[in-house]
Amino acid sequence: MSGNPTVFPKDPVWPGEGSSRIPFWAYTRDDLYKQELERFFYSGHWCYVGLEAEIPNPGDFRRTVIGERSVIMVRDTNGAINVVENVCAHRGMRFCRERHGNRKDFFCPYHQWNYSLEGNLQGVPFRRGVKQDGKINGGMPPEFKLEEHGLTKLKVATRGGVVFASFDHDVEPLEEFLGPTILQYFDRVFNGRKLKVLGYRRQRIPGNWKLMQENIKDPYHPGLLHTWFSTFGLWRADNKSQLRMDEHFRHAAMISTRGQGGKNDEVVSGVDSFKDQMKVNDPRLLDIVPEPWWNGPTAVMTTVFPSVIIQQQVNSVSTRHIQPNGHGSFDFVWTHFGFEDDSEEMTQRRLIQANLFGPAGFVSADDGEVIEWSQEGFEQNPAHRTVVEMGGYDIADSEHMVTETLIRGMYAYWRKVMGQ
Repeated sequence: MSGNPTVFPKDPVWPGEGSSRIPFWAYTRDDLYKQELERFFYSGHWCYVGLEAEIPNPGDFRRTVIGERSVIMVRDTNGAINVVENVCAHRGMRFCRERHGNRKDFFCPYHQWNYSLEGNLQGVPFRRGVKQDGKINGGMPPEFKLEEHGLTKLKVATRGGVVFASFDHDVEPLEEFLGPTILQYFDRVFNGRKLKVLGYRRQRIPGNWKLMQENIKDPYHPGLLHTWFSTFGLWRADNKSQLRMDEHFRHAAMISTRGQGGKNDEVVSGVDSFKDQMKVNDPRLLDIVPEPWWNGPTAVMTTVFPSVIIQQQVNSVSTRHIQPNGHGSFDFVWTHFGFEDDSEEMTQRRLIQANLFGPAGFVSADDGEVIEWSQEGFEQNPAHRTVVEMGGYDIADSEHMVTETLIRGMYAYWRKVMGQ
């Protein structure tokens, strides 16, 4: 073994006053990760749980997570949507094992405690004991009340067919949480048309969960890393573009209008990912049909901190759900959707273009790899730091992509909430 071992300070200090140098230990410390779960996923924030279209009928449910806590999104017999924690009030078992289905109620297999679709306890076996030899054995104490032992119920908000929930019942209204700027881009996709789920993809990425938020707040990398974007002009530095944030810098939208692609020495000279002679075998991948609701831009990537990315890349639309599981890993769940009034041709177009994304997507496979390799570097030397200074040190909206301002903004917010 050669070299000196890394000396990791007992109480590490953030390098500098701003948010342009991010310490590697922000991605590797278990104590910080546990604080992140409490402060971002379990309090003060709305988190994505799914789409109303996933549970169209009374009794339909879908199991998902907020942070590391398992929850169930369910439509009750009155048509209302509830979100409850998937933990029995009796002995703490995660009672729901199916990923989705239809139920008239929930029960825990361990001791058969039974709950309504609203999360209310409605049945306890042997609650009044068992009669044997003329006497009653066991039973719950007389002061035991069903209404005091329901499932943990989350606060729920829906907008445009999207379901958010929070363990914090004092969280601000969803519209205030998003803010007027990001709400505009949210409503651009979820404009009241009924949604139609087209399919799912799921992958586990061995990297810190924040890296995916960073990745979709980073317009600097797409035209450099991704051959598909740089070669066919879907997302490059010479595209007309805008970057927008909410007032707290936690949420962001990257807006781009596709260029012509091809060789522009100003942006592709020396770029390894640009393949001038590359052709697609299936031209349907570039069969892009503008839709009226785009209002100009061909791609808008919206990050809602901390849990979800809303993707519109030409005709492909999806949500991407970030589900942390430890400081160095997260599950990434893609829900591809369209609209009920789409033609069959448009549905097929959305599905074909979805091949750009997901674990093996022509674009997204690159992101999974670089996040994994970044995490490896962080773990190797936690005392080091990243440099996020493209475009300077400021945090502001931008009319171009050659900047890391959105990442600086996210970490300014992160530091404020985390007290770093």
